[in-house]
Amino acid sequence: MVLGRAWLSSGPLLPLLLLLLLLLVPPALGQHSVLLDGDLVLGGLFPVHEKGDGTPCSAKLYNRGLQRLEAMLFAVDRINSDRRLLPHTTIGVNILDTCSTDTYALNQSLAFIKAPLDVMDTVAFECADRSTPRPKYRSKAVSGVVGGSYSTISINVANLFRLFRIPQISPASTAQALSDKSRFEFFARTVPPDTFQATALVDMVQLFNWSYVSTIASEGSYGESGMDAFHRQAAERNICIAVTEKVPRDATAKTFENIIMNLQKKPMARGVILFVRAEDARGVLEAAKRLRLREPFHWIASDGWGKQESLVQGVEEVAEGAITVELTSRRVAAFDRYMAELTPDTNRRNPWFRDYWQAFFGCSLAPDAAEDNACDPALRLRTETGFVQESKVQFVIDAVYAFAHALEVLQLDVCGSNRYVCANMRRYDGGDFYKKYLLNVSFTDIAGSKVQFDARGDGLARYTIFNFQRVANGQHQYKVIGQWGQGELNMSRGEVQWNGGTDPDRPPPRPSQSPSDGRDLTPLTPTDPDGDLWVTDLTPAEVSVPLSVCALPCGVGEVKLMQQGDTCCWMCDKCEPFEFMKDEHTCEDCGHGRWPYPDKLSCYDLEVQYMKWTSPLAIGPIAIAVIGIVLTVAVILVFLRRDDTPIVKASGRELSYMLLAGILICYLNTFLLLTKPSPAACALQRVGVGLGFAFIYSALFTKTNRISRIFDSASRSAKRPSFISPKSQIVITTLLISVQLLATAVWLLVELPGVRYDYPDRGQVILKCRIKDSSFLVSLVYNMVLIVVCTVYAVKARKVPENFNETKFIAFTMYTTCIIWLAFVPIYFGTGNSFEVQITTLCVAISLSASVALICLYAPKVYIIVFHPEKNVRKLTMNSAAYRRAVSSSAAPSFNHERASGAAGRAPPPAPAVHVVENPLPAEEPALRRRVSATGRRGAADSDGPPSYASVVGPARGAPDWTPEAAADWPDEDDSTRAHCGDSPLSNGVEPALLPAADIYSDAKELAI
Repeated sequence: MVLGRAWLSSGPLLPLLLLLLLLLVPPALGQHSVLLDGDLVLGGLFPVHEKGDGTPCSAKLYNRGLQRLEAMLFAVDRINSDRRLLPHTTIGVNILDTCSTDTYALNQSLAFIKAPLDVMDTVAFECADRSTPRPKYRSKAVSGVVGGSYSTISINVANLFRLFRIPQISPASTAQALSDKSRFEFFARTVPPDTFQATALVDMVQLFNWSYVSTIASEGSYGESGMDAFHRQAAERNICIAVTEKVPRDATAKTFENIIMNLQKKPMARGVILFVRAEDARGVLEAAKRLRLREPFHWIASDGWGKQESLVQGVEEVAEGAITVELTSRRVAAFDRYMAELTPDTNRRNPWFRDYWQAFFGCSLAPDAAEDNACDPALRLRTETGFVQESKVQFVIDAVYAFAHALEVLQLDVCGSNRYVCANMRRYDGGDFYKKYLLNVSFTDIAGSKVQFDARGDGLARYTIFNFQRVANGQHQYKVIGQWGQGELNMSRGEVQWNGGTDPDRPPPRPSQSPSDGRDLTPLTPTDPDGDLWVTDLTPAEVSVPLSVCALPCGVGEVKLMQQGDTCCWMCDKCEPFEFMKDEHTCEDCGHGRWPYPDKLSCYDLEVQYMKWTSPLAIGPIAIAVIGIVLTVAVILVFLRRDDTPIVKASGRELSYMLLAGILICYLNTFLLLTKPSPAACALQRVGVGLGFAFIYSALFTKTNRISRIFDSASRSAKRPSFISPKSQIVITTLLISVQLLATAVWLLVELPGVRYDYPDRGQVILKCRIKDSSFLVSLVYNMVLIVVCTVYAVKARKVPENFNETKFIAFTMYTTCIIWLAFVPIYFGTGNSFEVQITTLCVAISLSASVALICLYAPKVYIIVFHPEKNVRKLTMNSAAYRRAVSSSAAPSFNHERASGAAGRAPPPAPAVHVVENPLPAEEPALRRRVSATGRRGAADSDGPPSYASVVGPARGAPDWTPEAAADWPDEDDSTRAHCGDSPLSNGVEPALLPAADIYSDAKELAI
C-alpha cells in the first residue's frame, strides 16, 4: 500500500527537511520496538515504560502499556491464524514505546514515516557521486497505526500522520479535540470522546444532588478538554465549581499539597471531580494522606484513574469511597489464557517481557541470582498469582481487528478474486482507505461487543462505574455499581460506600447564612452520621449521601435568595402561607379564593363555605323554628276551631290571624337564611325578614294604639274614637305592612339581589348574599320604629282594668323584644369573622322575637280554650262582680261636678248600684230595656243630665277612685239592649235617658280577656 503520495505535491522542500530529520533520529530497533514481518504491517504506540525524571523514559515498566502491547500481538496472531479473515495474507507489526511522553512518542513515530520514504520518488535527489540515493534501512509501509494511549500523544502523532495520510486508531485516547476532522483527518478510536465521559460524571453529580464541587484536571489535551466539557455541562445543569485546579506536567509533591490546601478553602465543596492521568491521581491521593485530612473528600474520577489497583496501593484510606469511570469492556478470556502461557523463554519477540516478569513476581532471572530471589520456572501470569486483565485490552484487540476487516474489504475491491496482496492494494492511498473502508467497518468482537465508528471516527459510548470499597476483611476492592450508555445513567445510590473519615466526632461544616434584611430564615439541618453533611431522604434500601453544596437545600415552600454573582450560594426564605413557588426563586400569590397545595408548586380553589343545614350551629335554629312552626300552626288551628268563642272574639280575630301569620313567617325565615345563597334565596331573605316583623309589630301597634285611644278618649269625652272598628284595624295594619313592602321593593331595585364571595381571611371563601350587614340592619329600621312605638303604647296602657290585661302581655312582649334586639346588634357585628355565628345569631333573634309574641300573647288564651273551656264564657269576659263593684264605686264622681262642688262640706252621695241583667231579654220583649236603678236618689237628683261617657267605663286612668278591677263587659250590639237608669225618676221627674254605653261597649268587649 502506497501511503503519503499527497504530501509530495507540496514540493521537494518538505520531503527534504523530513529526510534530514529522520537521519538524525536513531532507528527504532532493539529494546525500543517489536518487529514482526508480514504482507501488511501495522504500527503500534504503547506506554511500555513510565515517564522518566529528567529522561524520556524511566526504568519502571507500565503494566497497562505492556498488556496493551501483548494484546496487539495476540490479535495479530489470531488474525494470521484465521482462514476466513484475510486468508493468504499475514499481518506484521512495528510496535514502539512512547514512555508516556508526548515528545518522545512523536520522535518514535517518525519511524513509521521511513517506509513511505523508502519508496518515494528519488528523481529530485542525487548523491555526491551522481549515483541514485538509497535508504539505509528498508521497511514496509505501515497500513495504519494502533495507538497512542494518552490523548496528548495521539494529538501530536495524529498531526504528523495527517501529513502522510496514515490512518490511526487509538484504543484509549478520549480527548474531545480528536473528533475534529478538520485537524485530525485520519484519526479514529475504538473508545468514545471525553464528552460522553464528562456527561456521565455530571449525571452522577446530579444523582447525588451535589451543586457545588471542585475539579482537578491534568495539564494537556486529555485533562483540559475533558474538564472543559464537564464545566460546560455542569453550568447547563446549575452545578457550580468551587475550586478549579490544574496539575502541571512537572508537578511535584509540593504542587499536589497546594492543590489539596486550595480545595480545603471551600469546606462545603466535599465532592471533587478528577479528570487526570493515573500518576496525577496518585499524587493527589498521596498529598491528601500526608496532610491528614479531618474531613474526607469524595472523589469522582475519570477513566484516567479507572480501576487501577496500583494507583491506590498505600493510600486506600484516602481513596476509600471513590467513584471512578472506566470504559465498559469485557474480559477477554482467550487473552488471559494467552498471557498464562507466556514465559520469558517463550516470549522473546517482546524485548520488555523479561523485565516485566521480574517486576511482576519480584524475582530475578539472572543466572547468578540467589536461590531465594530466583524466579520459579513454574510461575505463570494467572489470576491466582495476581494477574488482572487491563481494561483497554479489548479496545486494542478491536482496533487491530478493525484494520483487518477494512483491509479485507479493500482486498476484495481492488484485487478481485485474488486473495493475496496485489499491487493495487499496495498502491492504494491511505486517506481514501480511512474514509471509504476503515470508518465503515462494523463487526462483533471477540468479547461479543459491537464495534463501529461514527462519522467522526469515534467509538460507541459505554462506561462502567466502580466504587472503591472496604470489604469485610479490611481490604479494599473496586466494585461495579452502575453503567452509563446511550446517554442514560443506570446506577443505584444505595450501592455506594462513602468515606466516613477517621474522626467521627468532628463538627460538620455549616454554610454561613445570615439574611441581610433581618428576616427570620430557618435553615435546614441535615443529619450528620459521621460529621459531614449528608442527605437522608432515600429509601430504606439506600444509604446516606454526603452533601456537596454551597447552601443547604431549601425546604417546601421556601425560595432561594441568591447571593450576588454566585448561582450556587443562597439563603432560604419562606413563602407566605397563601403563596406558591412560581420557580425556585419566586413566591407568587395564589389569589383570593385559592390556596397552595402542600408541595407549594401550584394552587387549588378553596371550598366555598356557606351555612349548611348540617352544620352544628344550624341545629339549634332549625329546632327552634320547627317547634315554633308547629306551635304557631297549632294556635291557628285552635283559633279556627274556636273561632266563635268569647276569648277568640275578645282577642280580635282579624288582627290575631295577621299576627300569627307574621310569627309563622319569622320562623320560616330560618330556613331561608340557612339555604345556600342564590339570587332568589337572597331576594326572599330580604322580603321575608322585614315582612314577618312588619306583620307582628303592625298588628301589635294597631292593638296598643286602639286600647290607648279608647281609654284616653273615655277620660276626655263621651265621643267614640274613630278608626277602632275591626275593618279599620285591618286597613291600618295593612297600610303599615305595605310601607315595609314598598321599602323592600325599592331596596331590591336599587341593590339587585345576588351573591358575592367574601374573604374574611386568605384561607376562607364564604358565599354570601350581595348585601352589606349595615344595609341589612337599615332595612329593619322601620320595624324597629314599630317596636319602639308599640313599647311606648304598652307602657301607657299598663294600668288598664284587669279584664283588659292583654296590654300587660303586649308590654312584656315589647320589653323582651327590645332586650333581644339590643343584645343581637353587638353580637351580630362582633362576630363578623364567623359567618356561621352571625347567621345563627340572626336566626335565633328572629325566632326568639316570634316566640315571645307567640307565648306571651297566645299561651294564656290557648290554655283556657284547651284546658279550661268552662272559663271561655261571656260571664267571665263581661258580667263580673268586679264590674259591678267598679261601676258602683266610680258612678258618683261621674255626675255633675258643679252641683257636687256646691254642696261642699257635705258627704258625697252614695254611689248608684248598677244592676246588669245576666241573661238577655226574650226576643218577644224587644221594647224592654235593661234598667239601671240608682239607690241613693239624692245623687241622682243632683244630676243635671245623663251620665257622662266616662261614667260607664270609669274615670280616667290615674283618677283617685280608679281600681285595676274596674272593667266593663257589655253585651254585644247584636243583642239590641241598652243600659238605663233604675225605676225611680231623677230629681227632675224625667225618665232617665238612655246611657251611651252601646257606643263603646262593642270596642271594649274585644279588649277584655
